[in-house]
Amino acid sequence: MLRLFYAPHSCALASRIALNDAGADYELVTVDLSKGEQRSPDYLRINPKARVPALVTDRGILAETPAILAFIAQSFPDSGLAPLDDAFAFAQMQAFNAYLASTVHVNHAHGRRGYRWADEQSSFEDMKRKVPQTMAESCALIEEQLAEGPWVMGERYTVADPYLFTVSGWLRGDGVDIDRFPRVKAHREAMQARDSVRRALAD
Repeated sequence: MLRLFYAPHSCALASRIALNDAGADYELVTVDLSKGEQRSPDYLRINPKARVPALVTDRGILAETPAILAFIAQSFPDSGLAPLDDAFAFAQMQAFNAYLASTVHVNHAHGRRGYRWADEQSSFEDMKRKVPQTMAESCALIEEQLAEGPWVMGERYTVADPYLFTVSGWLRGDGVDIDRFPRVKAHREAMQARDSVRRALAD
Protein backbone atom coordinates (compact mmCIF):
# COMPACT_ATOMS: atom_id res chain seq x y z
CA MET A 1 0.00 0.00 0.00
CA LEU A 2 1.12 3.55 -0.70
CA ARG A 3 1.85 5.76 2.30
CA LEU A 4 1.61 9.55 1.96
CA PHE A 5 3.39 11.69 4.52
CA TYR A 6 1.28 14.79 4.66
CA ALA A 7 0.73 18.09 6.48
CA PRO A 8 -2.53 20.07 6.26
CA HIS A 9 -2.31 23.41 4.43
CA SER A 10 0.95 22.36 2.76
CA CYS A 11 1.66 21.51 -0.87
CA ALA A 12 1.11 17.86 0.11
CA LEU A 13 -2.60 18.53 -0.32
CA ALA A 14 -2.14 18.24 -4.10
CA SER A 15 -0.81 14.69 -3.83
CA ARG A 16 -3.61 13.69 -1.48
CA ILE A 17 -6.28 14.98 -3.87
CA ALA A 18 -4.60 13.21 -6.80
CA LEU A 19 -4.53 9.92 -4.89
CA ASN A 20 -8.24 10.36 -4.22
CA ASP A 21 -8.85 11.13 -7.90
CA ALA A 22 -6.96 7.98 -8.87
CA GLY A 23 -8.96 5.81 -6.50
CA ALA A 24 -5.70 4.70 -4.91
CA ASP A 25 -5.54 2.62 -1.76
CA TYR A 26 -3.19 4.57 0.49
CA GLU A 27 -2.37 5.29 4.11
CA LEU A 28 -2.16 8.89 5.27
CA VAL A 29 0.54 9.75 7.79
CA THR A 30 0.26 13.26 9.21
CA VAL A 31 3.46 15.18 9.94
CA ASP A 32 2.96 18.04 12.41
CA LEU A 33 5.13 20.83 11.04
CA SER A 34 4.29 23.10 13.98
CA LYS A 35 6.00 20.61 16.30
CA GLY A 36 8.97 20.18 14.00
CA GLU A 37 8.17 16.52 13.30
CA GLN A 38 9.61 16.94 9.79
CA ARG A 39 13.05 17.22 11.42
CA SER A 40 12.68 14.18 13.66
CA PRO A 41 15.16 11.32 13.08
CA ASP A 42 12.31 9.01 12.12
CA TYR A 43 11.01 11.33 9.42
CA LEU A 44 14.46 12.26 8.14
CA ARG A 45 14.92 8.59 7.33
CA ILE A 46 11.83 8.93 5.12
CA ASN A 47 12.76 12.27 3.58
CA PRO A 48 16.17 13.79 4.39
CA LYS A 49 14.93 17.09 2.94
CA ALA A 50 12.69 17.46 6.01
CA ARG A 51 9.69 18.44 3.92
CA VAL A 52 6.35 17.06 2.85
CA PRO A 53 5.03 15.35 0.85
CA ALA A 54 6.82 12.05 0.73
CA LEU A 55 5.25 9.01 -0.88
CA VAL A 56 6.36 5.53 0.13
CA THR A 57 5.90 3.05 -2.72
CA ASP A 58 6.84 -0.60 -3.16
CA ARG A 59 9.87 0.55 -5.16
CA GLY A 60 11.10 3.24 -2.79
CA ILE A 61 10.30 6.72 -1.58
CA LEU A 62 9.43 9.70 -3.75
CA ALA A 63 9.59 13.35 -2.74
CA GLU A 64 8.79 16.59 -4.61
CA THR A 65 5.23 17.30 -5.65
CA PRO A 66 5.69 17.26 -9.47
CA ALA A 67 7.36 13.85 -9.29
CA ILE A 68 4.71 12.40 -7.00
CA LEU A 69 1.88 13.74 -9.16
CA ALA A 70 3.43 12.27 -12.32
CA PHE A 71 3.92 8.94 -10.55
CA ILE A 72 0.26 8.86 -9.50
CA ALA A 73 -0.95 9.66 -13.02
CA GLN A 74 1.30 7.02 -14.59
CA SER A 75 0.57 4.39 -11.93
CA PHE A 76 -3.18 4.70 -12.42
CA PRO A 77 -3.51 5.24 -16.18
CA ASP A 78 -7.21 4.39 -16.24
CA SER A 79 -7.90 7.45 -14.07
CA GLY A 80 -6.98 9.72 -17.00
CA LEU A 81 -5.04 12.12 -14.78
CA ALA A 82 -2.44 12.95 -17.43
CA PRO A 83 -2.15 12.89 -21.24
CA LEU A 84 0.02 9.79 -21.18
CA ASP A 85 -0.44 9.17 -24.90
CA ASP A 86 0.85 12.60 -25.91
CA ALA A 87 4.48 13.35 -25.04
CA PHE A 88 4.19 17.07 -25.79
CA ALA A 89 1.00 17.55 -23.77
CA PHE A 90 2.52 15.59 -20.90
CA ALA A 91 5.55 17.87 -20.99
CA GLN A 92 3.27 20.92 -20.96
CA MET A 93 1.58 19.60 -17.84
CA GLN A 94 4.95 18.96 -16.26
CA ALA A 95 6.14 22.44 -17.18
CA PHE A 96 3.11 23.94 -15.42
CA ASN A 97 3.73 21.86 -12.30
CA ALA A 98 7.42 22.72 -12.37
CA TYR A 99 6.55 26.43 -12.48
CA LEU A 100 4.32 26.05 -9.42
CA ALA A 101 7.12 24.26 -7.58
CA SER A 102 10.10 26.31 -8.64
CA THR A 103 8.59 29.79 -8.75
CA VAL A 104 5.17 30.17 -7.17
CA HIS A 105 5.88 28.04 -4.11
CA VAL A 106 9.20 29.82 -3.64
CA ASN A 107 7.44 33.19 -3.85
CA HIS A 108 5.06 32.02 -1.12
CA ALA A 109 7.85 30.63 1.05
CA HIS A 110 9.69 33.97 1.05
CA GLY A 111 6.94 35.32 3.28
CA ARG A 112 7.21 32.55 5.85
CA ARG A 113 10.60 30.90 5.60
CA GLY A 114 12.99 33.69 4.81
CA TYR A 115 15.61 31.96 6.94
CA ARG A 116 16.22 29.67 3.97
CA TRP A 117 17.75 32.58 2.04
CA ALA A 118 18.97 35.12 4.60
CA ASP A 119 19.98 35.66 8.22
CA GLU A 120 19.00 39.25 9.01
CA GLN A 121 15.52 40.18 10.27
CA SER A 122 15.51 43.16 7.92
CA SER A 123 15.94 40.75 5.01
CA PHE A 124 13.00 38.69 6.22
CA GLU A 125 10.79 41.76 6.36
CA ASP A 126 11.87 42.84 2.89
CA MET A 127 11.02 39.41 1.50
CA LYS A 128 7.60 39.48 3.17
CA ARG A 129 6.81 42.86 1.60
CA LYS A 130 7.62 41.47 -1.84
CA VAL A 131 5.32 38.43 -1.61
CA PRO A 132 2.03 40.08 -2.68
CA GLN A 133 3.75 41.41 -5.81
CA THR A 134 5.49 38.19 -6.83
CA MET A 135 2.44 36.02 -6.13
CA ALA A 136 0.17 38.37 -8.09
CA GLU A 137 2.60 38.41 -11.02
CA SER A 138 2.70 34.62 -11.06
CA CYS A 139 -1.07 34.47 -10.79
CA ALA A 140 -1.39 36.75 -13.80
CA LEU A 141 0.62 34.28 -15.88
CA ILE A 142 -1.50 31.40 -14.64
CA GLU A 143 -4.66 33.35 -15.47
CA GLU A 144 -3.54 33.39 -19.10
CA GLN A 145 -2.74 29.67 -18.99
CA LEU A 146 -6.35 29.04 -17.97
CA ALA A 147 -7.75 30.92 -20.96
CA GLU A 148 -8.95 27.70 -22.59
CA GLY A 149 -10.19 26.28 -19.23
CA PRO A 150 -11.92 25.12 -17.24
CA TRP A 151 -8.85 23.08 -16.24
CA VAL A 152 -5.14 23.76 -16.54
CA MET A 153 -4.95 21.58 -19.66
CA GLY A 154 -8.18 22.91 -21.13
CA GLU A 155 -11.08 20.48 -21.18
CA ARG A 156 -9.04 17.68 -19.61
CA TYR A 157 -8.63 17.41 -15.84
CA THR A 158 -5.12 16.35 -14.81
CA VAL A 159 -2.87 16.21 -11.75
CA ALA A 160 -1.96 19.84 -12.48
CA ASP A 161 -5.38 20.86 -11.18
CA PRO A 162 -4.98 19.70 -7.58
CA TYR A 163 -1.61 21.45 -7.52
CA LEU A 164 -3.06 24.74 -8.74
CA PHE A 165 -5.92 24.40 -6.26
CA THR A 166 -3.42 23.97 -3.44
CA VAL A 167 -1.37 27.01 -4.45
CA SER A 168 -4.40 29.24 -5.06
CA GLY A 169 -5.45 28.51 -1.50
CA TRP A 170 -2.44 30.49 -0.32
CA LEU A 171 -3.30 33.70 -2.16
CA ARG A 172 -5.38 35.39 0.54
CA GLY A 173 -2.71 34.80 3.17
CA ASP A 174 -0.14 36.20 0.74
CA GLY A 175 -2.07 39.44 0.33
CA VAL A 176 -3.49 38.70 -3.12
CA ASP A 177 -7.17 39.22 -3.92
CA ILE A 178 -8.25 36.22 -5.99
CA ASP A 179 -11.11 38.28 -7.43
CA ARG A 180 -8.48 39.97 -9.60
CA PHE A 181 -8.05 36.64 -11.38
CA PRO A 182 -11.51 35.34 -12.36
CA ARG A 183 -10.25 32.23 -14.16
CA VAL A 184 -8.16 31.18 -11.18
CA LYS A 185 -11.14 31.83 -8.92
CA ALA A 186 -13.45 29.81 -11.18
CA HIS A 187 -10.93 26.97 -11.20
CA ARG A 188 -10.83 27.00 -7.42
CA GLU A 189 -14.61 26.90 -7.18
CA ALA A 190 -14.80 24.01 -9.65
CA MET A 191 -12.23 22.09 -7.64
CA GLN A 192 -14.14 22.63 -4.41
CA ALA A 193 -17.13 20.87 -5.97
CA ARG A 194 -15.14 17.67 -6.60
CA ASP A 195 -15.57 14.77 -4.22
CA SER A 196 -11.83 14.07 -4.17
CA VAL A 197 -11.20 17.58 -2.90
CA ARG A 198 -13.97 17.50 -0.34
CA ARG A 199 -12.59 14.27 1.10
CA ALA A 200 -9.09 15.69 1.27
CA LEU A 201 -10.31 18.81 3.08
CA ALA A 202 -12.63 16.96 5.45
CA ASP A 203 -10.10 16.93 8.27
